Amino acid sequence: MKGRRILYTLVLIIMVIIFCFSGYQVLSYALDSFQQQGQYDDLADLVAQAQKNEVPQVTEQPAEDVPDGDDPVEKPLLPEYREVYELNPDMVGWIRIDGTKVNYPVMQTPGNKDFYLRRNFEKKQNAHGCIYAREECDINAPSDNITLYGHNMANGSMFAALRYYTKQSFWAEHPTIQFDTLKEHHTYKIFAVFKTTATAGQGFRYHDFIQAADEAEFDKFVADCKRMSFYDTGITPKYGDKMICLSTCEYTQTNGRLVVAAVRVD
Repeated sequence: MKGRRILYTLVLIIMVIIFCFSGYQVLSYALDSFQQQGQYDDLADLVAQAQKNEVPQVTEQPAEDVPDGDDPVEKPLLPEYREVYELNPDMVGWIRIDGTKVNYPVMQTPGNKDFYLRRNFEKKQNAHGCIYAREECDINAPSDNITLYGHNMANGSMFAALRYYTKQSFWAEHPTIQFDTLKEHHTYKIFAVFKTTATAGQGFRYHDFIQAADEAEFDKFVADCKRMSFYDTGITPKYGDKMICLSTCEYTQTNGRLVVAAVRVD
């Protein structure tokens, strides 16, 4: 009987330890989520405040009008992004989807793969990571397709809102994405929403499409995106158009990915 009491006590102690540790993990995650979202809110506030304070700029002379022998005038940084860029020069743009939490800087580290997968804006280790562009993509030229990665966070931050786009009704109310470079404003229209797997040798490798070798390759990529889409948007990019693919985790299949593909309209 005494041995049973001791065993019962040990089991109870172990259960209490496990419960406390689990509670600590949950609270730690919640606090970290709150802090990270607060940081990104602060960055968004810097952008919004700079937009309010922006002084109209004198229109620069178009590059084609520059006299022969003179270099075209390089575009300056957009005023609203200057302060955030100075905090971290890895920033290459800003992405926003009205009606969602997506309102974040976009990072890129050519030659340093997935650097921001588990790092925050301050380059510190963090499970939330940052929104970041695939390293091989050219943001400013730009490439025919730019893949942007972001986590599907349980608190609804980062690219978690992409899951709403599996419903056509949500797309109908939120059909556009604002993806600015540091020097230009650009609007994109969503033309396909699909899921696939990132398991090696399986699925659609959308992220590998960066620059089309020719019109046929471009058209095939677009056709594959639309064929896999949850619904028909009626939008079909044409050769010469510029696209983005927003990519996040998807949990109905092993190593799943949910992708929102959009084409630039201005």
